Amino acid sequence: MRIQYDPEVDALYIRLVEVPGQVTTQRLTEDVAVDYGAGGAVVGIEVLDASSNVFCTGDGRKVWVENLTAVSQ
Repeated sequence: MRIQYDPEVDALYIRLVEVPGQVTTQRLTEDVAVDYGAGGAVVGIEVLDASSNVFCTGDGRKVWVENLTAVSQ
């Protein structure tokens, strides 16, 4: 799994698996889209306006990340 955040456009992308070839994208809301690979498996999730939709919900909730091992590239 790879999680990427682009602060210039405030977009978060969660790549669950690497898949070769084309994916199909289904927009769930104006800010959230899901990418599907062959066979309908979810391969990624895109969140636009991430600073509002993920990082700060306005009601004090925060995103907690647990049990991840840092990797270097």
